[in-house]
Amino acid sequence: MKRIVLTGGGTAGHVTPNMALIPKLRELDYDIQYIGSYDGIEKKLIEKMEIPYHGISSGKLRRYFDLKNFTDPFRVLKGCQEARKLMKELKPDVVFSKGGFVAVPVVLAAKSYHIPVIIHESDMTPGLANKLAFPSATKVCCNFPETLSCLPKEKAVLTGSPIRRELKEGSRSEALKFCGFTDGKPVLMVIGGSLGSANVNAAIRSILPELLKTFQVVHLCGKGKLDPSLAHTAGYVQYEYIEKELPDLFALADIVVSRAGANAICELLELRKPSLLIPLGSNASRGDQILNAESFQRQGFMEMLLEEDLNDQLLLDTITKLYHSRADYQAAMEKSGASSAIEKITSLIEQAASQPSR
Repeated sequence: MKRIVLTGGGTAGHVTPNMALIPKLRELDYDIQYIGSYDGIEKKLIEKMEIPYHGISSGKLRRYFDLKNFTDPFRVLKGCQEARKLMKELKPDVVFSKGGFVAVPVVLAAKSYHIPVIIHESDMTPGLANKLAFPSATKVCCNFPETLSCLPKEKAVLTGSPIRRELKEGSRSEALKFCGFTDGKPVLMVIGGSLGSANVNAAIRSILPELLKTFQVVHLCGKGKLDPSLAHTAGYVQYEYIEKELPDLFALADIVVSRAGANAICELLELRKPSLLIPLGSNASRGDQILNAESFQRQGFMEMLLEEDLNDQLLLDTITKLYHSRADYQAAMEKSGASSAIEKITSLIEQAASQPSR
């Protein structure tokens, strides 16, 4: 039996693609181990899948002043020692890294033992953690054609992002019952990211009376971001977070308003959901969501509005246009060839794992 170590963490986006690969890796008869941080979001998600989990110390390399900059280097050094020890014990045939700072020590440890490493970069432009890991990689997978020019040419492969199978297996009728909606009115789904977005939430709620004339609205608004005053509004349901019923809600949605995290929009692309993307602004991030959204808009997959441009009329007009032109967006997505990411990535993993013994 071949053994693979999966790594990645810090946010859900650094874990869910790994989770999407696990069923296929099991079919291929891999012994799967996971290395993440002691207390990161990845620990709970991976243990729920009954995958052996190994925690290491993790620190973030910040490009701005923070008191943790004085302590995190020691955490990183400790994490490197722990990763080397685990690599020696586990002796994997291959490592697959989804990124995040916890993955860097794992990738470096793999290189020191001549273990092949496959890396996946979700965003248009690579983050610092993956940039540090690229020299140790055998292959680097990416989501966007534009990203290929940012990667080592001999290592870069356009694969798309692995999408969890269960997202494609939702039931529209179950979602109608779950939300208490009728079958005769289109459904708008709003997703503010795993933590929710106060700005997107406020913008949607500001035009809710107008939206409800045309749509039923299911709103995933984030922890602590429910609006009690809207609890009994006909045609509108709000949830802090949805896990089990998410595939059903995707099956129900005619159009979507979403942030522009790379994994989230790749899921929407794979599900062929016409979407309005409202990326996190560059004042609150390194601007990767803006680049992601611009790429998908250029390719005709989705619409985009910058957060700073939001106003009630523009938002309402853009959502209305998106709905009436939804067939055009779906046609563009069908032509994208963005599918089979799991097969493409596991093929690379198989090739790397089959290299002569080190």
